Amino acid sequence: MKRIVFTLFALGALSALGACSNLGQVNPWEKGDLARQEMTFEGDPLDQRFVQHVYGSKENASGGYGVGGGGCGCN
Repeated sequence: MKRIVFTLFALGALSALGACSNLGQVNPWEKGDLARQEMTFEGDPLDQRFVQHVYGSKENASGGYGVGGGGCGCN
């Protein structure tokens, strides 16, 4: 029984490897789609700037001089 299961698993793994032959290759006519602004990790630059502003306000990572507060203005 174990031998049959192993054989089926091995055949399935080998057939799955055959489908990976073109993995990672981008055809020339697909490069225009991948270069669009929506395909970047950051997305909209204005939105990214806003997210960084909120993160900086919440973290208040500057200082270390004994001044408390979390950036929310509640000192």
